[in-house]
Amino acid sequence: MERSVVLKDTVLLFDRYTADSRRLHESFLRAGGGCSAVVLEENHFLPAGVLSVYDMFLGYFEEEGECLGKPKFFNEIPVPDHWSIQAGVSETDYGRITYQHEEKGRIHYWKSEKKWLVESVDWFDRKGAVRFRDHYNRYGMICARTFYNGQEKELGKTWFSAGGQEAITENAVTGDLIVNDGALIKFFRKKMDMICYFFQRAGIEQKKIFYNSLANPFVVSGRLSAPAKRDLLFWQEDVKDAVPGNMQAILGGQASRTNRVMVQKRSAYDRLMELGVNPDQVQRLGYVYDFKKENGHRPQALICTNSERIEHGEELIQSFPQMHFHIAAVTLMSPKLMDMERYENVSLYPCVQADTLDQLFLQCDYYFDINHWTEIVSAVYWAFLHNQLVFAFEETAHNREYTADAHVYPKEAFAQMAADVKEIMKSRKKMEHHLKLQLKDAMAEEKETYAGLLD
Repeated sequence: MERSVVLKDTVLLFDRYTADSRRLHESFLRAGGGCSAVVLEENHFLPAGVLSVYDMFLGYFEEEGECLGKPKFFNEIPVPDHWSIQAGVSETDYGRITYQHEEKGRIHYWKSEKKWLVESVDWFDRKGAVRFRDHYNRYGMICARTFYNGQEKELGKTWFSAGGQEAITENAVTGDLIVNDGALIKFFRKKMDMICYFFQRAGIEQKKIFYNSLANPFVVSGRLSAPAKRDLLFWQEDVKDAVPGNMQAILGGQASRTNRVMVQKRSAYDRLMELGVNPDQVQRLGYVYDFKKENGHRPQALICTNSERIEHGEELIQSFPQMHFHIAAVTLMSPKLMDMERYENVSLYPCVQADTLDQLFLQCDYYFDINHWTEIVSAVYWAFLHNQLVFAFEETAHNREYTADAHVYPKEAFAQMAADVKEIMKSRKKMEHHLKLQLKDAMAEEKETYAGLLD
């Protein structure tokens, strides 16, 4: 085993590093950061500071927070002399490694803003069949290799330690796993058994585990012994007709390490209360947000849309000649939408570029979530982060978690919306009051709340 990964006293355990996982992780970081983030999914391109469960065993690719490498660029793949590497072929999203016009390998890329970073490479035999796949990580190292039988059926997979030694071998046919742990050779029938072994080797049983899924993270928590019930479930999903089964086990005292639930969606918390859960065991808890600016009470409004259907759009523009409306789309705009530029208080941004959109979020202090069809560029969330006061119709609202209930109207109540906006525009005090309503309904938290959970 490589140099051991040292986990902090609190471990955030995720199935996958989703947007909600990231928000929870960042909330703890903003509160002081005394926690480790571990992901059960095998993922070789996690952000810095986030570990895959495999990293806990395979060892560090970092020293004192400093990376020992960077993602491999396509032309950095080692190949024999006289072989050629092409980044992309025509409209394909993969690269090719060739020798005398014969394809020897195929490069698959990591989906990121920077192009041509290598995620894996398939190597072919002389018949053109894939025989093995090299998996690269964010440090440019080969961290695993998958083997195939010549008919592209997987035979097994081997993971390599940070030092390059074979550390884990999985038989794809039987599901058995072999772990080389120093002088010990460990056999496992199931991957979950191996994962729990890794956690026990890292001493996680004496730590607090905060997890956000009732699937595998709940299983891990339940299989570890504990001196007390110190673990917490952070519930980030909706609740429908009944309390989820594993959550019932927690609330009923049947979970060995967990007896409290932190609910991170307002609608989910309200539904759990309707279903009669014990409020002493369930607590509302939002996120600590990194707000980009203060609201300047300027008469500048933003609308992001890929649809020409903007509910009461022209009436809104006509009702507020003192308000300048910026309407942005990531696509071309229809003639109907382009016609709105005849109003002096309207600016249109078809095929808007990212830097222009960033500037609009900074420039505007109101956001109208009144476009039909889908939301684009996570506009309501970004409006919230920029302290824009968000208004919406019930028929058009896209992300209700970030819009105060008091600012969502049925479309028949346009006159009331317009009257409320006019009153707010007259008074900075009223603007501040309504921004506080927005923060309250979005469950924005103070850093001290999260810091208290780490004690």
